[in-house]
Amino acid sequence: MNCVIHPVSKPDYMSKNDLKALQLERLQNITKRAYEKVPLYKERMDAGKVRPEDINTLDDIRRLPFTVKTDLRDTYPFGMFASPMKDVVRLHASSGTTGKPIVVGYTKEDIGHWTEAMKRTLASCGLHEGDIIQVSYGYGLFTGGLGAHYGAEGLGATVIPASGGNTERQIMLMKDFGVTGICCTPSYFLHMAEQAEKEGVDLRELPLRVGVFGAEPWTPEMRNRIEACCREGFKAHDIYGLSEITGPGVASSCCAQEGLHIFEDLFYPEIINPETCEVLPDGEEGELVLTTLTKQAMPMLRYRTRDITRIITEPCACGRAIRRMERVSRRSDDMFIIRGVNIFPSQIETAILQVESVVPVYQIILTRQNDLDNIEVNIEVNAKFFDDKVSTIEGIKAKIEKSIERVLGIHVRVKMLQPNSIPRSEGKAKRVVDNRNLI
Repeated sequence: MNCVIHPVSKPDYMSKNDLKALQLERLQNITKRAYEKVPLYKERMDAGKVRPEDINTLDDIRRLPFTVKTDLRDTYPFGMFASPMKDVVRLHASSGTTGKPIVVGYTKEDIGHWTEAMKRTLASCGLHEGDIIQVSYGYGLFTGGLGAHYGAEGLGATVIPASGGNTERQIMLMKDFGVTGICCTPSYFLHMAEQAEKEGVDLRELPLRVGVFGAEPWTPEMRNRIEACCREGFKAHDIYGLSEITGPGVASSCCAQEGLHIFEDLFYPEIINPETCEVLPDGEEGELVLTTLTKQAMPMLRYRTRDITRIITEPCACGRAIRRMERVSRRSDDMFIIRGVNIFPSQIETAILQVESVVPVYQIILTRQNDLDNIEVNIEVNAKFFDDKVSTIEGIKAKIEKSIERVLGIHVRVKMLQPNSIPRSEGKAKRVVDNRNLI
């Protein structure tokens, strides 16, 4: 495979022995910092009878306590910080269900490591100096926009800080400025492609060659749909990150597009059984747990992401030595149970996109009637078929219901809606509407 190696990607090819030595040194330093500077970690480590000097091998990480999202809410706003505020140069935040955001802080050194991680991310996706990159992630408190922005500038690319929203302007910028790379959520890019078609703009005629998509789970079928919207050779890349760890820049796909390389010199990955918390060997599927190895302002020890994946053991065709994780398609906390069947939204998306000419604009509606949970999938009719006979639309509906039943093993009612009836999202798409507590 002909993969161009960018100079910023040098750490991705570190030898296994050198990587492990660096990881251990950084793990020992960050454990000491967390113990000495963050009261929550000192309390938990003391309770577990473990001290920083007990971390002598990488396997000793299993002795450290887990961190969960509620810890960040319970210590709002700055209780997880290991640096004084005079050393914190930036704050980001993500929304929480309680109304209080999850607050994360960065020192100047943290911003530097984050920028390097994003430079490696974009280089892994095939972007470089001379590219024109449109950043359509949201700016502000959300980490996506500024994370991609700093990485692209650091790479030497021309950056268009478009942020989210105003889709017509996004398309104008893409067309008029000769954009070659775009960063946004995959669902928003499909919305842009849909809008471009309405405006008579053919994305296949634009120089756009790389898409850097993240912030929400998506399927290989959606990647195929996205790549079909653009010129031949366009690559839709998957990136992974979360605000609690740093933001985008934890892992990225490469030219092989077979999983996401984890930047292991910065973030130490483990896979655990989400029920028992047992650490699983590489290759087995479970919940991803991450430890930051360089974060100064807010070190995270064994953070439970709730994302389900596995570590891929086979070497990658691109030649990188850092390990890969499988694309995250679901979370341990987004499953719902209907008639005794465990269902993940990604399974329904896969079934929908197996039906030819169906647009991937849908919502899963959960209701409860007479103490029984019910599921209905609302899908927009492709505008090409909207004026066709009712029998044509009913035929498409039947195909979708059959495809979903084949994947899930139960029958699910499908409702076909007219085009543009499901609200579009400029950020993460809202796929599930749970009305079970409202009936």
